[in-house]
Amino acid sequence: MIIFGTRPEAIKMIPIIKELNQQAGLQSIIVTTGQHRELVKQMLAKFSIESDIDLDIMAPQQTLTDITTRTLQRLEPVIKEIHPDIVLVHGDTTTTMAASLAAYYQQIPVGHVEAGLRTGDKYSPYPEELNRVIADAISDLYFAPTELSQQNLLREHHQENHIYVTGNTAIDMMKYTLTKNWSHEVFNQLPADKKTDFIDDASA
Repeated sequence: MIIFGTRPEAIKMIPIIKELNQQAGLQSIIVTTGQHRELVKQMLAKFSIESDIDLDIMAPQQTLTDITTRTLQRLEPVIKEIHPDIVLVHGDTTTTMAASLAAYYQQIPVGHVEAGLRTGDKYSPYPEELNRVIADAISDLYFAPTELSQQNLLREHHQENHIYVTGNTAIDMMKYTLTKNWSHEVFNQLPADKKTDFIDDASA
């Protein structure tokens, strides 16, 4: 079960969804909370992906408390009914924190994509710093984007054999959207062999 609620989460989870859908014997259930409902729906549509379940938590002038409690309340029956083998969450949103907690309450393993980011100040960024700390405290598998993120997790005594340095899935997303004639001033400074490898991967 893949759970997300915001546009940035959708962008970074689409490559994972596409990869999972290519694996024989795996069934992925996509649950969107509705935290950024229309933005997420538009993003998924661009890649011919639909959510299986929309929790529709959006409400006028909602607070962090509203997002947290609605997500917990509406996810509980969904997780109980489907009983997934694992729940995947991304990053540091309130949806991520609440979804991790909802899975934990049902004793479902959690995999955290983009695990291990830290500033060391629970109010900066707010509420993202504490959201990701809580998600990591709950998680069973950690997909860290960098070696620094891995070291942050190790300092917090998470098991090394449960941490995987994967890179940032935003880069994987670029590979779905770039074309051979794409150009950018920073990209153009790369050595020719690096540019060729990247564009070949992107257009594959």
